[in-house]
Amino acid sequence: MSSITSPDGPEPQRARSAQRARGGVGSDVDVVVLGAGPAGLGAARALARTGRSVTVLEREAGVGGLAASFEVAGIRVDHGSHRLHPNTDPAVLADLQALLAGDLQLRPRHGRIRMAGGFVPFPPSPIGVARNVAPTVTARLARDLLTAPLRRGQVDDTFAARVGHALGPTMLEAFYGPMVTKLFGLPPELLHGELARRRVSARRPSDLVRKALRRGPQGNVFWYPRRGYGQIADVLADAAVDAGARIECNAPAQRVDFARDDVRVVVDGNELRAGAVWSTIPLPVLARLAGGPVVDLRFRALVLLYLVVDVGRWSEFDAHYLPERSTPIVRMSEPRNYRTSADDPEGHTVLCVEWPCWVDDDVWNADPGALVAQLLPTLAAQGLHVPPPVEVVVRRLPAAYPCYDIGYDARLREVESWVHPLAPQLISFGRNGLFAHDNGHHALAMARDAVACYDPDGSFNVTRWQAARRGFASHVVED
Repeated sequence: MSSITSPDGPEPQRARSAQRARGGVGSDVDVVVLGAGPAGLGAARALARTGRSVTVLEREAGVGGLAASFEVAGIRVDHGSHRLHPNTDPAVLADLQALLAGDLQLRPRHGRIRMAGGFVPFPPSPIGVARNVAPTVTARLARDLLTAPLRRGQVDDTFAARVGHALGPTMLEAFYGPMVTKLFGLPPELLHGELARRRVSARRPSDLVRKALRRGPQGNVFWYPRRGYGQIADVLADAAVDAGARIECNAPAQRVDFARDDVRVVVDGNELRAGAVWSTIPLPVLARLAGGPVVDLRFRALVLLYLVVDVGRWSEFDAHYLPERSTPIVRMSEPRNYRTSADDPEGHTVLCVEWPCWVDDDVWNADPGALVAQLLPTLAAQGLHVPPPVEVVVRRLPAAYPCYDIGYDARLREVESWVHPLAPQLISFGRNGLFAHDNGHHALAMARDAVACYDPDGSFNVTRWQAARRGFASHVVED
């Protein structure tokens, strides 16, 4: 291992974006948007197109947040595995296709899931399961399918009970249970049932069968930009600036104060006055900045290891999902397999490893070399032989996944009961702003729906906004 680097934050954006990051904070705007991820950028663009003055404040050096891309060894990589799913709202998809000018590619899904000692192709099929999983496990899955009508009655509102009741004990034990235990650091019995509703689209075993048998553009493909998933945030930022918005990077909000006629946002000791604040930053952080309740809403962190290996392509697969306890990571992806791009150099590739942890635990604070030394033997034991990397880059994400532990819902209601009455002066939305499990296309739809709450006379329709927020609760994560 010749070098290990640990950059402090996102790389500087390309020239146009660098211009966005220069200059002082403006004053007296219609809307201040906190956070320059897809939701914040989409809202800023839409607001500016209505003629409103908009300033976006982003604490990092570039736009995109968790959806940003950057370069490792000349290869564009993301913060983990990101895709634009085919069930993206058609209007949102058409808008992105226009903005990306031919760079949005339709790609076949080609991954693998480690399950019951074997690798099952992803998207899965009954034949794939039968060929790659032990016959005893296949028999148990078939039994759970046949006995599903017998699983009736009320169940505890935990992840374990909900998934076990809906899909049977085998899927819980072989896949979902180990996966959420690693993702959230808690056993499925200590995770709320809402997590199952948000992250498991199937409600019965027959749903899994129908999904596995489904073919065509809605089942086995995804959209992905030629220069990484972060290209979506880049073009949204450029479009927002073209519409008149101002984007300030390296500008974290330090305090938010509410007055009768405006909202004051303090940045670098300077006060920015606005008619409203639209926040996409983590909801507990917003509450702390704006005098809201201090509650224990936790986010699970990720350490991302980018392994540069001296092979042109390590695998034919875009991602390996690794729920089993035999390795500490949950997913390993190969970014160059997500797109076709002449910009990707030959002769080496990058593997992105996703390692869940808590902020300031042993994994979070570990030396990257020690993590790699621990990781590679566990992968080799599963038949995933990764050559010793010639370079390792690490990124640490403190708020990767909202943790729906038992009792989180009461704590979330306490914060939301503070947020709701502050509308329209304060609008909290987006994945982190709602403490929600969502995809990127959900964030873009939220931004559109929020701006649509303005009536023709320019007033913000709070009733319509509350209805939209209730609709966001129906989102289910697409893996």
